[in-house]
Amino acid sequence: MKKGKKHQQVNCNGNNRPTSSSTTNRNEKGHGEHVSWKKKKLLDIHQALNSDPVDIETLRKAAVSEGGLLTDDIRRKVWPKLLNVNVYNLPTKPGRDVRENHKDYNQVLLDVRRSMRRFPRGMRVAEREVLQEQLIDIILDVLRKNPQLHYYQGYHDIVVTFLLVVGERMAIALVETLSNHHLRDFMDPTMDSTKHILNYLMPILEQVDRELHDFMLQAEVGTIFALSWLITWYGHVLSDFRQVLRLYDFFLASHPLMAIYFAAVIVLHREKEVKNSECDMAMVHHLLSNIPQNLPYEELIDHAQSLFTRYPPSQLAKRAALQSRKSIAISTFQDFQLTTLQQRPDSVLRRQRLTNGQLALTDDTAAAATPTSANQLVKMAVWGISATLGAAALAVAQTALEWGPDLLLQLF
Repeated sequence: MKKGKKHQQVNCNGNNRPTSSSTTNRNEKGHGEHVSWKKKKLLDIHQALNSDPVDIETLRKAAVSEGGLLTDDIRRKVWPKLLNVNVYNLPTKPGRDVRENHKDYNQVLLDVRRSMRRFPRGMRVAEREVLQEQLIDIILDVLRKNPQLHYYQGYHDIVVTFLLVVGERMAIALVETLSNHHLRDFMDPTMDSTKHILNYLMPILEQVDRELHDFMLQAEVGTIFALSWLITWYGHVLSDFRQVLRLYDFFLASHPLMAIYFAAVIVLHREKEVKNSECDMAMVHHLLSNIPQNLPYEELIDHAQSLFTRYPPSQLAKRAALQSRKSIAISTFQDFQLTTLQQRPDSVLRRQRLTNGQLALTDDTAAAATPTSANQLVKMAVWGISATLGAAALAVAQTALEWGPDLLLQLF
């Protein structure tokens, strides 16, 4: 008997231990709760999108809360609402003349050519090259339409994220709006406004961890280590595209300064590493510049939100170092948020367009329906079998068919 009892206790790692009914029930319950949580979130998003006016506050909460917007299909529906973009009134595709005599063309070309790591692994060369050409055109088109905006290295890292998720035409609309609001301070002729945003980092650290703040001051490390984080919304420094998308959900639904609060929580998360390092500028800069790829993103997002509530920009701005310059992104944010509150659901926008007779093929949409454009769309769908982006492109097409066949041609 004792032997039998002993035998039942062998395999402490549980590999051969029979699963008890209570354990099975707990696992099933946990899985069920996870599924029901996702279903509830999907239902909330669906109801918010179909409310009239669209329930922007619920969409913002969904983008910020655990898991973000969950899928690219949902992002294609929610991102335009967060930025007040009408998907039935997208800009036309850039013409060939967009590159002619553009002062930034050569720099944009160099940056895009170097951006291969931003595209999914396994993507066919032909597909990537098509997308890189579209990326160049999107950037130059937005800059041409908005002469007050100035290109900066790293801008392409933001634009490519939108291109990979929503396609060329919707990316133009989203990026143009974003560039005139959340990213506006980075697009001044000089870096002064960008430095001003970076200057919020140390006051946040001082409020939360004075010892860490003083250590970094003593090391004279400054804030330049966080520059690429800020101006690319972390797209340049994170290798997992899913993590990048999770942060874009968060930032699109938040205040323009949330990206710098997120930088602060990354530093705070690594405070032991920083304090245990040599108090030397080069050493600390090297440590912080190499951002870990396994960060607890949901935990950090919660922390960043908490810090933003406890130490809002208006409170931090009272510090002498932050008083000398006015931020366009900050000063226009409240008005921008108000413009998003009276949007009609897509079903209504589509009916309005039908009523106005705008769904008939115009010269613009007829051009989009040429065999060349159609072949490109077919190629995008076929590429989807073997590449991550292709799958996303196919999902875009399926979503477009739900919204209306006319939109299918607008998206590519």
